[in-house]
Amino acid sequence: MKKYFEEFEPEQSRQTMGRTITETDIVIHAGQTGDFFPHHMDEEWCKTQPFQKRMAHGTLIFSIAVGLTAGEINEVAMTYGYERLRFVRPVFIGDTIRVDVKIKSKADHKKPGFGLVVELVETYNQHREVVLVCEHILLVQKREL
Repeated sequence: MKKYFEEFEPEQSRQTMGRTITETDIVIHAGQTGDFFPHHMDEEWCKTQPFQKRMAHGTLIFSIAVGLTAGEINEVAMTYGYERLRFVRPVFIGDTIRVDVKIKSKADHKKPGFGLVVELVETYNQHREVVLVCEHILLVQKREL
């Protein structure tokens, strides 16, 4: 699929399918990152804390959310980066997340023939509560004139 810079319109939006977070997700992510903080790994310790249960790593939720949005490959666009990343509320084992993506803005890039598209990425749990928000910046090729 090719979607050029000119084809992106502010307010265009799309939604992803859901993905349920499992204990296995958390354990594998801890092993991959070395983040074995008790908030993620120690059920008994968590019972003494305000949320009283283990929570997923914010970086795990970010990674899964990004993966959920990658349903189609756009041959003329690539990720330029992410900004304003916030972990708004915790995600627990058994929670199901979904992602809404909306075009926030677009602008020319200093590299001729390319533009920047900014997507607002909002991740929700099964209660439709925002758990993560960020901006995804795409470097997108312009149509040849």
